[in-house]
Amino acid sequence: MLDANLKKQLDTYLQNIVNPIKISVSADDSDKSRELLDLAGEITGMSAKIDMTRADDARTPSMAIGPDNGGAPRVRFAGLPMGHEFTSLVLALLQAGGHPSKADAALQEQIRNLEGEFHFETYISLSCQNCPDVVQALNLMAVLNPNITHTMVDGALFQDEVEERQIMAVPSVYLNGNPFGQGRMTLAEIVNKVDTGAAQRKAVELTQKAPYDVLVIGGGPAGAAAAIYAARKGIRTGIVAERFGGQVMDTVGIENFISVPYTEGPKLVANLEQHVKDYEVDLMTEQKAAKLTSGDFIELELENGATLTSRSVILATGARWREMNVPGEQEYRGKGVAYCPHCDGPLFKGKRVAVIGGGNSGIEAAIDLAGIVEHVTVLEFADTLRADEVLQRKARSMKNVDIIKNAQTTEVRGDGNKVVGLTYTDRDSGESKNVDVAGIFVQIGLIPNTDWLKGGEVKLSRFGEIEVDARGATSVPGVFAAGDVATVPYKQIVVAMGSGSTAALSAFDYLIRTPLPAAVAGQHLERETVGSAEYN
Repeated sequence: MLDANLKKQLDTYLQNIVNPIKISVSADDSDKSRELLDLAGEITGMSAKIDMTRADDARTPSMAIGPDNGGAPRVRFAGLPMGHEFTSLVLALLQAGGHPSKADAALQEQIRNLEGEFHFETYISLSCQNCPDVVQALNLMAVLNPNITHTMVDGALFQDEVEERQIMAVPSVYLNGNPFGQGRMTLAEIVNKVDTGAAQRKAVELTQKAPYDVLVIGGGPAGAAAAIYAARKGIRTGIVAERFGGQVMDTVGIENFISVPYTEGPKLVANLEQHVKDYEVDLMTEQKAAKLTSGDFIELELENGATLTSRSVILATGARWREMNVPGEQEYRGKGVAYCPHCDGPLFKGKRVAVIGGGNSGIEAAIDLAGIVEHVTVLEFADTLRADEVLQRKARSMKNVDIIKNAQTTEVRGDGNKVVGLTYTDRDSGESKNVDVAGIFVQIGLIPNTDWLKGGEVKLSRFGEIEVDARGATSVPGVFAAGDVATVPYKQIVVAMGSGSTAALSAFDYLIRTPLPAAVAGQHLERETVGSAEYN
């Protein structure tokens, strides 16, 4: 079941188990059950502190993990936790066995203090790179609090449940039988959603923070690079972001990051976050910017009502998937309309799907999906494809891929519960045509995250990007921008990092050339700002 290299790594991890644990396996005579029994047997044979028993759960095959103390296990894997979920399995074993989590201590205490009964189920696909974060967060919550249980469900293996609950995007989380959330969610986001008073407490805490020298808004490659460069100057630096990693968390293969022949988005993000944490950077996630105002200090108002202040700001809020903006798209988002073929593709196994967009991302999506689904129809608005020729040749060589050019998608059609097709206009003839599909994967580029800046002081281009000069400076003194959100050519990870570094160096130069206003200098020092030599 496990190759020699994987067994060697697992054996090293299992040495960290402190207390005995039990694996309970529910199996029948199916191939997947036999594989799960083999996996459980191999794991059990690698540690004297792990025992295995047979169970009879409602979902079969499944594996439950818990302390070997006679209590009912609170973490379950319905399906075979391999692929991206193997790490979730290893962490569940370690945490059930008493190995401490690296999650924030205050957040863990918040989880322990949650009151009520919380029974979570997360539907995943083993090819989804977003799913493990959610599974691991909920598993940890179940380990820490006896009132919480969590079951990971492989949607490809339990398709009857997927059909019954109309699940068409992963991860999809249910709480006590009701929909709770969909898509990537961090541990803090999940906990704060359950703990209804958390947002207000956090807002008070943030507002009381001392002013920063550099406040970075956004936690992608540009924001991370900016924070590292700023912190290395010895000035008070903070990052505020909805989630750390940005778009890169949704990227599977990265082959053009110089000096690294191949990596994956989540792995690169983990390395970036650790690099940021190596410095004295105040990292504030699960926070969304709402308004920016300049003055003696630049003020950032957050959606939760908190206000942060800083002498300079670097805007690195990145971009998001561009939507089609046609009738039915929002209604059926997550119900057949999807934006991540790697995550959601397995849910459409054996079905017909469409890909909107003929660029590299669209044609790559079509190629990937063709190995899973019955048929892929690619619709491109222009009269030529924009994808690299090698990708076009590959797509055209696949018998279950059709490419339609000069096609303007005009409507997503559904039956009230899920997508059943789309309508497009043939731009040559003007004729309206229908395509019957179960899923629509939108791959038409990116749009900058600047809605919150519109109508404000920061000047935007006609495309909504923040206008910057060669130094990353915006139209507002002390405010800089970097990465995909700015008018920086070429939306690439390495380019974003470079522009983030440039913005940080420019912000530092601005700080040393701009004296602190006398009216607020005393207050600034009184609030224990740790800044550059200018303040000391």
